Amino acid sequence: MSWKTLERTPPVVPTDGPPVLCEEVREKIRSFFDRYETKRAVLLPALHVVQDALGHVPLAAMVEIADLLDLHPSDVLDTVSFYTHFWTKPKGDKVIVACRSISCEIMGSTDVLNELKRQLGIGEHETTPDGKYSLVTEECLAGCDYAPCVLINERLHRRVKPQNVAKLLADEQNDRIPYERSDLFDAPRAVAADRESSGSAKDAAGNGQSASQRNEIPDPS
Repeated sequence: MSWKTLERTPPVVPTDGPPVLCEEVREKIRSFFDRYETKRAVLLPALHVVQDALGHVPLAAMVEIADLLDLHPSDVLDTVSFYTHFWTKPKGDKVIVACRSISCEIMGSTDVLNELKRQLGIGEHETTPDGKYSLVTEECLAGCDYAPCVLINERLHRRVKPQNVAKLLADEQNDRIPYERSDLFDAPRAVAADRESSGSAKDAAGNGQSASQRNEIPDPS
């Protein structure tokens, strides 16, 4: 008598689908090769570029990044899952990061976080139904002198009070930094413009999924 082996683990990433990364993004990643001694060292810049281009880093993109950098896909997944900055599912157009360090806690960060949750109608690690905001917390934002702090995309807001949250969220410029920034790790301009015009906010809304299903950032608690 012989036992028949059944394949019960189909590939997580389809092997017959179209490429996730366009040639412009691939070329941007290759442009870092001369900056580093090894292709492995290009992994973090590549992840930044891909997330800026797609809004997140899906599993299929990890496989293609691994192929570009001569890595195993598990190496890419290990890195993505280590850093909370990277998302594996669509996130909001703006990511709000509330600080939970001891300095901010003493100065009232819990009240600020609770007001953010109330105003947005979501909890930590969730995304608003319209795809505009995602809310997470981090251990420190390196702004202890100005506690409590809130980071919206790349802009740090200092000494935030619960009564200021509504006004802060209503400001369409709340994620814009008031000085010139480098675009070294950004997606190619044409790709970024195309993503912005394609209605990425609708994708982040999750097509009826609950907010907690729309991202996979692990709860640090």
